Amino acid sequence: METFSAGINVPGLMTAIVMPMLLGTPAIGIIMFKHEQLRAANEQLQRLAATDWLTGCLNRGAFTNRVSHALTDPSASGALLILDIDHFKAINDNHGHDRGDDALRLIARTFTSVCGPQTLVGRVGGEEFGIFLPGASAAEASNRAETIRNAIAQLTFRATGSHCPLSVSIGVATFQGPTDFCTLYRRADAGLYRAKSAGRDRIEIASAA
Repeated sequence: METFSAGINVPGLMTAIVMPMLLGTPAIGIIMFKHEQLRAANEQLQRLAATDWLTGCLNRGAFTNRVSHALTDPSASGALLILDIDHFKAINDNHGHDRGDDALRLIARTFTSVCGPQTLVGRVGGEEFGIFLPGASAAEASNRAETIRNAIAQLTFRATGSHCPLSVSIGVATFQGPTDFCTLYRRADAGLYRAKSAGRDRIEIASAA
């Protein structure tokens, strides 16, 4: 009874309220900061895991997965371009693999520049790339492929002091409605094979599925 009759100890009550706030607020801030650091680190790891180390494009796995995901939409349409650098082995053999790497980086930057940031661009093989154009009609895909082919042909690339011409062959496969990545890739790759067989530095449109 004496304790209750003494009334409330105001200083003690204030200390009991204020001290946890003073101690807890910095701790919460540190926890939130560390959480944000961890989130940013995880995002960076995901980007690295999806990116081709040399060109900065999507790697084959990431490109395949993202295109496959886009194809799950029953109303999806668009085009897949498969591009191969012509006579790339000669660049490596005559000028060295480091200059070959430079050519790959230059060509990859050109793909990204011409296609824009929203287009999926992936390195799917040594000197082979894939470009996915969602919603593109056959005419639009053909025009985009020609723009890309011409942009590569206009590049200035010097290797061991001399100009080294660059060109790409392109196979184009369009689709309307449900399909899968393997089917679409095989059709575009068949177009690429015809472009290579016909003399390179050209575009071939794959036949309809």
